[in-house]
Amino acid sequence: MLFAARADEAIAPPTIDVPEGVYIFGSDRAEREIGYLLDEAAYGHQITRQQRWYESEFPRASRSLPTYAISQHPITNAQYAVFVRETGHRPPNVDAATWTGYGLIHPFSRTRKFAWKADNPPAGRENHPVVLVNREDANAYARWLSDKTGVRWELPSEAQWEKAARGVDGRRYPWGNAYDATALNSHDRGPFDTTPVGQFAHGASPFGLLDAAGQVFEWTSTSTKPGRSVVKGGSWDDKGCGVCRPAARHTRPDHLKHILIGFRVVRSAP
Repeated sequence: MLFAARADEAIAPPTIDVPEGVYIFGSDRAEREIGYLLDEAAYGHQITRQQRWYESEFPRASRSLPTYAISQHPITNAQYAVFVRETGHRPPNVDAATWTGYGLIHPFSRTRKFAWKADNPPAGRENHPVVLVNREDANAYARWLSDKTGVRWELPSEAQWEKAARGVDGRRYPWGNAYDATALNSHDRGPFDTTPVGQFAHGASPFGLLDAAGQVFEWTSTSTKPGRSVVKGGSWDDKGCGVCRPAARHTRPDHLKHILIGFRVVRSAP
């Protein structure tokens, strides 16, 4: 271990350590082109290319970050439930009018299996990533966790998330350069739903980060403009999976409560 986990292990999520040092961040033209080609093969159309989905990615370059720890997998319903029950924070849910107002392609009926009843997660989904949480919900969890443990927790920056997800060598996916649909929870192989965290050990990053590609997008602390922030990782309804590359950049409104978005947290070295 690079530094001791002083947090109460009954409350704090399991973490992996990311050491200080240089790593490769962003993508080059060849990687972005591979992303488009994967999408076109999976979907049979060129919408991501036409809409220039991957053109906002940072140019491939070397960067450096100090040591930090990051939760090994997205925060689960069970972990989030401790926070909800102790603080009375609103449980993950969304009403039909709000959902319709988002203008998303998923029907409201699809949200129901993810919605909590009072402070109880959906039965059988305790170890699934928590979703239907906006960025402030995620920040509120991190503040509570900090108060409980005496250690500062927060959402990862885009740079922290990307280094943890791909290691230092600039690989295109957590496990390597070739897309492998068996290494993540995506729409390529189903089940078109979240799954319990940590089931894709062979899809781990070099640091041991799990579920960094597919499963759910994850909120970061990085904003592109007021009220809109970067989410990383792709999700269970993505095919291809160009957007599941750690270098890919996708943004969403901070107020959005989506069935495709969860989060994980980071702890800085003392």
